[in-house]
Amino acid sequence: MDQVSEHEDTCVARVPIFRGLTPAQQHEVAGFARPVRAPKGSLLQAAGAEQKRLVVLHSGRIRLVHVLENGREQVVRVAEPGDAVGETSFLLGRRPEHFAYADADVTLCTFDHADLARLVASYPPIAVRMLQVATERLLSAERMLAAFASTDVGTRVAAYLLDQPSAVVDRRTVVRLPMAKKDVASYLGTTPETLSRRLADLVADGVVELSGRREVVILDADRLVERATP
Repeated sequence: MDQVSEHEDTCVARVPIFRGLTPAQQHEVAGFARPVRAPKGSLLQAAGAEQKRLVVLHSGRIRLVHVLENGREQVVRVAEPGDAVGETSFLLGRRPEHFAYADADVTLCTFDHADLARLVASYPPIAVRMLQVATERLLSAERMLAAFASTDVGTRVAAYLLDQPSAVVDRRTVVRLPMAKKDVASYLGTTPETLSRRLADLVADGVVELSGRREVVILDADRLVERATP
């Protein structure tokens, strides 16, 4: 990974855990950031290895994977610009459970835990936002766990779509998949072929519409909720 000479202030301003700070405070936080660039495929975090930094993604994507006992990798999360990786290691002092790879060329801001601890002491809202982000992620995991209790892949697919951030475009609710469909299939514990069939079922029933490679238009939210209920 290569150091970047200039600070990326937007790397701080766009991050949820720093969003409650004033511009002046964000500028001070940016002074502790170590901007880094890494090419696609770079290992950014190793499961079980000591982690002494918080990684904030400025551009690109980071794929977090869990290696199963049979050696197969299962995608657990894809971090997008503005997301942080490693809050749990900082808050709980635990070594990470997942591997993190650059899913594309990435630009990062990293914060040493010692510097982050000083920032939290000076600005307690940072810790509060960390806990809020962690809680939101836990709630999302609980929703998906309930869906995973069902053996029906269609239920998991519907729950996954409902759990993704959406935007209203031309009065239509649009969900953009945060990762390639093969990785979505891995996350849902199924195959790409089965995922495609279940999406096709939703399209045929008028529940959703596919737009491009990663966009899903939700046409009937109520019926999608019904499909997501185990």
